[in-house]
Amino acid sequence: MRLNNLIPLVILSILLLQSCDDNSSIPKENKIVVTKVKTTPLINYVYVNSYPHDTNSFTEGFLMYNGDLYESTGATPQLPQTRSLFGVVNKSTGIIDVKVELDKTKYFGEGITFLDDKVFQLTYQAKVGFIYDAVSFKELGRFELPSNEGWGLTTDEEHLIMSDGTDALYFLDPKNLSVVKIIKVSENGYPKHRLNELEYINGFIYANIWMTNTIVKIDITTGDVVGKLDLTPIAEEAKYLYHNIQEMNGIAFDSVTGNVLITGKMWPKYFEIKFNH
Repeated sequence: MRLNNLIPLVILSILLLQSCDDNSSIPKENKIVVTKVKTTPLINYVYVNSYPHDTNSFTEGFLMYNGDLYESTGATPQLPQTRSLFGVVNKSTGIIDVKVELDKTKYFGEGITFLDDKVFQLTYQAKVGFIYDAVSFKELGRFELPSNEGWGLTTDEEHLIMSDGTDALYFLDPKNLSVVKIIKVSENGYPKHRLNELEYINGFIYANIWMTNTIVKIDITTGDVVGKLDLTPIAEEAKYLYHNIQEMNGIAFDSVTGNVLITGKMWPKYFEIKFNH
């Protein structure tokens, strides 16, 4: 090819490259916009141990208090062996040493927590909560729930923090049980519904997501889900041991070991795990 034929081809190539680099001339509606989809960081965990759990316990609350593991349970008509009660779990047998039992024809027991030398207990759809002395477990009073349903309950040592199965967390004043604030929980910009049993751990709230094997970590200042645990392997082990298990529900933080105890409704075991929290 002669040189005078090559020069026009070079000029044409340069013009084509410039036109490709110049996106300003492309109509906005014809541009392809690539967006990065946010994903919630997965929290890794290590299995530590397992202990017996009563397969009649329809778990609604799970927590450590003064070195003892407390559990609250509900009673559902479809499972006549279930009861609405709470008490201390025997580590050797998994049986609950009952401190308080509700009339299951009237109340379905839900989450509990300890604050200011009292025990606070939710009920499911009766719209009533109970207050007990933390030593004698004598009933001190009752209060009206701020929502149609009560699910999980925990505390940041200042407020009672309650879930109701939606994406809302209610912060209650323990003195008069009024609502101080409501936080809406979201994951990657979308409401995170079905918040169930709760546990406050080192400035964050951890919540079981009902009907899943997932626990989410919630920033209580923003309501954002900032991490989550997939505990499917542990749930599958529980299912292998006892086929009639119900959903995962129960998070108890042991401040002495730094480990977390988890279980589910009618599980044959509760499990001790360690993760970064």
